[in-house]
Amino acid sequence: MKEPMPKVNNVQLSLLIKPVSGECNLHCSYCFYHERPTDPYRTTHHRLMSRDVLNMLIQQGMALNREHAAFGWQGGEPTLAGLEFFQEVVALQQRYGHKGQVVSNGLQTNGLLLDASWARFLREYRFLVGISLDGPAMWHDKYRRTRQDKPTQEQVLASLRLLRRYEVETNILAVINHDTVQHPVEIYEYFLNLGFRYLQFIPCVEFDRVTGQPTEFSVTAEQFGEFLCTLFDRWYNRGNPEASIRDFDAILAGHLGQPSPMCCYQTLCGSYLVVEYNGDLYPCDFYVQEDQRIGNLAELSLQTAFTSPLLEQFAAIKAEPRPECTACAWYVLCQQGCPRFLNQGRHYLCQAYQRFLAYSQPAYLTLVAQIENRQAEQHAVGIGRNDPCPCGSGRKFKQCCGRRAA
Repeated sequence: MKEPMPKVNNVQLSLLIKPVSGECNLHCSYCFYHERPTDPYRTTHHRLMSRDVLNMLIQQGMALNREHAAFGWQGGEPTLAGLEFFQEVVALQQRYGHKGQVVSNGLQTNGLLLDASWARFLREYRFLVGISLDGPAMWHDKYRRTRQDKPTQEQVLASLRLLRRYEVETNILAVINHDTVQHPVEIYEYFLNLGFRYLQFIPCVEFDRVTGQPTEFSVTAEQFGEFLCTLFDRWYNRGNPEASIRDFDAILAGHLGQPSPMCCYQTLCGSYLVVEYNGDLYPCDFYVQEDQRIGNLAELSLQTAFTSPLLEQFAAIKAEPRPECTACAWYVLCQQGCPRFLNQGRHYLCQAYQRFLAYSQPAYLTLVAQIENRQAEQHAVGIGRNDPCPCGSGRKFKQCCGRRAA
């Protein structure tokens, strides 16, 4: 008998927090926050989470899971809240934490405001810092510019060097737009040469609000499919990847029969909540709009919000059957993709993912066999999680094949 489908995605409940809402010190041309008529806070200036809201957020967030509490800090640009704000975050987490509880803090930033004080703090409290960098200056600086139309890549690299000097754990988020989609290998090798091994590539897809057509900086499905296949070949590296690419690792998890760590490849949405600067709650960062508002922390606890009918309704949208998807050979892996890419009833990037999943399958099956063999070796010889990985990468088992085989 088939088990009933869960009402919301409860793989790992986490929070995406916007302490200054969509406010930012940059004016990136492709940013989806620009002049959104659906933004409930577009007429509110100087947005900053109050201490009362922060206190409610941390107290309730720490109570969601007594083993592991996960907080993601985003924007806009979250460092505009100031270092003292995040010092208060940590103090409250310590105040409301439970014995043995692990706390994860992730900070996604453009890096421009970071200095030595920030770096010391981030290292001391083990924040995972995601830096937005689109590649070499000629591509990064085309869209990622200040409000005074100044380039930013040089400042970003300076911040990355600073974080490295203080041994802050850092990964890279690159937006793949109409220009960078044509240079997957150059951009990947650029990041490798800088010494970064944890990467995320996000396709830029925005639709004109009047015509419904993709904007000029958006990728096409054909372009993105070619990007993924070319990047995959370089990443695969004859079965010895030199870096972790978030999407590729997530799809590998699917081939291994494991739950995907990315919501876009999961059956349902609803694994996290967005917390706005004033305590308003939403189901997704791409759906911060009045008709999707779940409630406010002052009137609705996080625990209740994760079980609310409004979140259930939103989560179910992803799973609504689409005939072209349920009949597709790759349905089990992509789970109909992210709903934000739906345009006129169809997934805008469907063609890209179909091409990529078919193209990459033989290599993925080879990786699966390798991982299963290494897992068997671990059990046979008693390899510990902190021992050198038997694949010869030089990394600890838990950070290499053990991470994939867990």
